Amino acid sequence: MSSSVVPLKSLRILMIADLACCTQLPDGLCQLPYLESFQINRAPAIKRIGPEFMQSYHHHSPCPSQMVAAFPRLHEMELIGMVEWEEWEWEEQVQAFPVLQNLRLEQCKLKCLPPGLASHARALNELIKLIVRGLLSCVGRAGGFVSVLFLDENLDLERITNLPRLQKLTIEDCPKLKVLGGVPALQTLILVDRDMETLPVYMGDINPSYLELHCSLPLLASIATGQSGPEWDKIGHVEHVKAYAREGDNPRKWYVLYTTNPYNLETNLSLSFMSRGTLTFLEDTQRFESVFKMTRKTFSYICSLVMGPSMEDMNSCTFIDGRVLSLQDRVVVALRRLQCTEPTETIGSSVGVSESTVLLVTERFVAAVWQKADHHYRWPDSRQMDKIKSMFDKIHNMHNCCGVICTIDITFRPNCDHEKIQSTQLQVIVDPEMRFMDIWFGSAGRLSHLNRLYDSELFQVCEKGAWLNGSKLKVALDEPEVGEYIIGDAGYPLLPWLLTPYHEEDHSDYKAEFNRRHSAATTCAMKAVARLKDTWKYLQGKMPSPVNIRETIYACCMLHNIVIEMEDDTAMLSTKQKRNYCEEVRQLANEDAVKARDMLSRHFMSSRPSESGE
Repeated sequence: MSSSVVPLKSLRILMIADLACCTQLPDGLCQLPYLESFQINRAPAIKRIGPEFMQSYHHHSPCPSQMVAAFPRLHEMELIGMVEWEEWEWEEQVQAFPVLQNLRLEQCKLKCLPPGLASHARALNELIKLIVRGLLSCVGRAGGFVSVLFLDENLDLERITNLPRLQKLTIEDCPKLKVLGGVPALQTLILVDRDMETLPVYMGDINPSYLELHCSLPLLASIATGQSGPEWDKIGHVEHVKAYAREGDNPRKWYVLYTTNPYNLETNLSLSFMSRGTLTFLEDTQRFESVFKMTRKTFSYICSLVMGPSMEDMNSCTFIDGRVLSLQDRVVVALRRLQCTEPTETIGSSVGVSESTVLLVTERFVAAVWQKADHHYRWPDSRQMDKIKSMFDKIHNMHNCCGVICTIDITFRPNCDHEKIQSTQLQVIVDPEMRFMDIWFGSAGRLSHLNRLYDSELFQVCEKGAWLNGSKLKVALDEPEVGEYIIGDAGYPLLPWLLTPYHEEDHSDYKAEFNRRHSAATTCAMKAVARLKDTWKYLQGKMPSPVNIRETIYACCMLHNIVIEMEDDTAMLSTKQKRNYCEEVRQLANEDAVKARDMLSRHFMSSRPSESGE
């Protein structure tokens, strides 16, 4: 920042990226009097922005009374990817940012906004916060001049109050927000929470002119009933309402459009189709979860996921007494078919439908899941993979591990005497939360682990460096780095990106330590397979083969992931495909697999004394 070396006095736009080791922002920034736009993108080591960020400019003034505001022409500032930033010190007496109009804070841990922001940033009209974890409230003192506010994934935010100039407010996935008030100028409210089953209570306390709502399908169906619905008192006073529910990749597939004057309500929902049937009307929550092995929230999500022509145009599917099965009834029938080993006729009798109805509904349900739920087992992006590696590290002390590979044998008995037993194998990669990250059937017939691996997409993309190409682990100063890897049992080959256990009889200490951790980490794969077959008993080998074996197996694996993700809020966030996060792609070095395993083993051994519980 030395002006004697590089003349920067006239600099107007400055963007800085990837400050991997920088622990504070440079204090010379405020000495750029013409700076208009400033952006920091990814500075993970900065935990605090202190007074030096602005006050050093004041020191050039001959006397305090003649202090010039820091950043006098800056109108736009974006601080993104400062993931450890918790504190911003800016006292009221420090003049700064007099013309700042747009402020964007993304992916940080800032707990509160500084007092100086409200006192001096009087031109501020747009405040954008994305993923500000730890922020508990947004009140007028810190943003009284804001007219546009965008809040997204503020997981701890509880209150938004006293923002008298606020005109447009967007709230996405702020699950703890309970209080919204003191916003008399609010004109537009955009509320996004696709798991939302009831409207927030604060809707009755505000009066926007326009509401855009993205919610769950059951809530949308309730709104579609109009003035007779339980949610109407919360939105009936809003002049214009547009409400949407997702189907698959279409976030606005189902809608309700409403205007107050003149009164008009339009929807493309068939209320008879959405009406609750007898099978799903289980008031006892404990019984519901015991029968279906999932929460009501997860069940509602699955219903919204499969809703579409393949499940909708089924008026011929009725109870024995002639009543048409609702969407929820059809999902229940399919879940029962996939979750038990009873004969199809017995399942039909237990729920009051024919055997043919059970078979048809299950076939349609499986096809719908196959078509619309594939995003629940896509290979993780770099951000999701970092979380997976962190979990393997914390739980099993396997540093830089990205997953466990294993093979699942699935057999179906023949439908009639002259048919053969249908048997298949699939190769899966499992994460520490027992989700399936990758599923591969490969060629027909029984293959060895080795042949199935070489036949799989996993082998092709990893050999090309398209997967497992993220950050590497430095294990010693004089040794090369160890890249990302998965682990598997001794039936798999030892590769730079696939580490197997040592099999020599006489292990050294570091080899024994590696095998111990390797064995502990691979248990998540065994638990995942056991949970899959215990929940979706159709895959246990006692049932006749379905019409489409591959689709049925995939559907059960996707449902397995959905249940895990829906009942872990942090995991569920990882499945959302709302942004294209910038990913760093590094090419794999030409590593020797044996050396990589040996280096990692010695690193495990050297780190052992410092680990708790060892």
